[in-house]
Amino acid sequence: MLANRLASYTQALCYDDLSGDVVHEVKRRILDSAGCAFGAWKATPCRIARHVAQSANVPGGATIWGTSHKTLPDLAAFANGALVRYLDFNDTYLSREPAHPSDNLAAVLAAGEIAHASGKRVIQAIALAYEIQCRLCDAAALRSRGWDHVTYGAISSALGVAKTLKLSEAQTTQAINLATVANVALRQTRVGEMSMWKACAFSNAARNGLFAAILAQRGMTGPAPVFEGEKGYMKLVSGPFELPRLGGERAFDDRPTPFKILDSYIKHFPVEYHAQTAVEAALALRTELLKAEGDDAVRHLSEIEIGSYDVAIDIIGRDPEKWHPTTRETADHSFPYCVAVALLDGRTTLHSFDPDRLRDPALHELMKKVRVVPQPEFAGRYPETMPTRLTLRTTRGNVYVRQTDIPLGHPGNPMSDQDVEEKLRVLASRRIGRARVEKLIGLVWALEQETDIATLMPLLRVPNHDA
Repeated sequence: MLANRLASYTQALCYDDLSGDVVHEVKRRILDSAGCAFGAWKATPCRIARHVAQSANVPGGATIWGTSHKTLPDLAAFANGALVRYLDFNDTYLSREPAHPSDNLAAVLAAGEIAHASGKRVIQAIALAYEIQCRLCDAAALRSRGWDHVTYGAISSALGVAKTLKLSEAQTTQAINLATVANVALRQTRVGEMSMWKACAFSNAARNGLFAAILAQRGMTGPAPVFEGEKGYMKLVSGPFELPRLGGERAFDDRPTPFKILDSYIKHFPVEYHAQTAVEAALALRTELLKAEGDDAVRHLSEIEIGSYDVAIDIIGRDPEKWHPTTRETADHSFPYCVAVALLDGRTTLHSFDPDRLRDPALHELMKKVRVVPQPEFAGRYPETMPTRLTLRTTRGNVYVRQTDIPLGHPGNPMSDQDVEEKLRVLASRRIGRARVEKLIGLVWALEQETDIATLMPLLRVPNHDA
């Protein structure tokens, strides 16, 4: 049974099973996620989640990031996870089903804090959560069946928490059963005009995964076999699938299987990942266009053609709302918007999605000129590459073309450690100050030396914002 296999794997995984590269990538993801969280500090859904979490006061509980308030660990996971996810700037994994595996961090860190877990234990729990979620995404697509990718997140978060809390193998099996049976999410979250829930869907799954692990720790049992049963997960949600070898498990040649965190992507721009190559191409073409035709050339384009592949078009280039976004959640999941704002502004930052920018008539006029078209020759290239071919046609009859296949931040074109640190500095310095950011960077790079992950929490506090 799959639940038993996952529980056995979780129980057996040791810190020494992780290569130096895996440990290093976990640290990079913590730094990246912290930056995303501080960048989202004032966002409305994050404030709502924070206020709800603050309604419970639990001495010895888990910290709501940015404050010194301690609450129930599942509420902390929800509030903190919303911060990581809101900007759509956290890392990504693309396969049969897409994912944002750093969404697991908030649950693992909340569990780590209440358990006084060491840095090493948190590192291995994060690597484990990445492994489970990404392997499930490799095994079976959910999107085409009407379910949201966060459905896998309750399982991966439950296992990361089970590792953090040192659950037995039997308890871990029950955590899987409980997390899996009760947390199937609808894909409607990401269709058409998007709501605030987009930022909270995974943090809710992670909250429930953590809660399932805590229930199992105290003896609660769940239905089995949860995957293979008559009314189980494979029959009703995912379809049948086989999970391949997991990270650290050895093949016939006795070589350990690489961990999936090494195949996940850090974002260079705050847009849905399929738009990363489109933004890169747009910025490069803008420079070429302005040099050839003058500063006002963008406004005089006659047509903007975005050539892409089926998965990307389905997610960010199909719905009519993508040409008329009224919310940040829709705009950063819109091919037309992301390309148009890059062409007009010459940059793509958090401010590219401010309310005033969303209402700019010039931007909406430019979006009217955008066509998204499938490129047959791109078939089969995803997810190894994410090609975008951008074609600009001017009123003078000139044509400019740029194709970008692999964006910065992809494992084939990785961001440097300095890039990741600078992303954190840009997003966090305004909230916690440059000196605190540098202390945070130093602590995370040496996280395996920490005996209690709770030492991280004071560095995340936003001054004068405990209320």
